[in-house]
Amino acid sequence: MEYNEKMKNRVKRVEGQVRAILRMMEEGKDCKDLVVQMSAARNALDRAIGLVVSSNLEQCIREQIVKGEDTEALIQEAVNLLVKSR
Repeated sequence: MEYNEKMKNRVKRVEGQVRAILRMMEEGKDCKDLVVQMSAARNALDRAIGLVVSSNLEQCIREQIVKGEDTEALIQEAVNLLVKSR
């Protein structure tokens, strides 16, 4: 699979959030503020996962259709990936 700039930028954004969390820890910031930032990073990572899985699913389904193959197992696999990621 080819990972586009949109996907990479999402992961870079998560990386920046995690670095900010570490900085907050080092600075002894309030627990509530830290948890809010951790939650934001987790949500951003979840969105990145969704983007990667959906893009991959779309590409794979197109390939399966061209080959005349069934796509049901492929769709189930993508759903399972999303469920496991939570």
